[in-house]
Amino acid sequence: MRKVMALGIVLGIAMVASLGIAFAAEEAAAGDAQAAAASQKGMYAIAAALAVGLAAAGAGFAIGHTGAAALGAISEKPEMMTWGLIIVALAEGIALYGLIISFMLLTRI
Repeated sequence: MRKVMALGIVLGIAMVASLGIAFAAEEAAAGDAQAAAASQKGMYAIAAALAVGLAAAGAGFAIGHTGAAALGAISEKPEMMTWGLIIVALAEGIALYGLIISFMLLTRI
């Protein structure tokens, strides 16, 4: 599981770096303001997509671990249910932060 996650992270970083290099080369080759504006809009769209995607992946990972721990705690002590739900809800907040950041980026397009 960890090897697959590490491979996914490395591939994601490589993809983002290659996209940045491609957009920089395209912008340098174009030279005019219209192409530069289109390139900047594309970078904002990629950044918004990455913000949502990575935040959702992080939230899913956090919810999986905290949810499993909360269920284990609830099975031993039923009165821990409120705290378990609060902690899982806090982990869900990570995805909402990514969504808010993506809306902030998309308003710049």
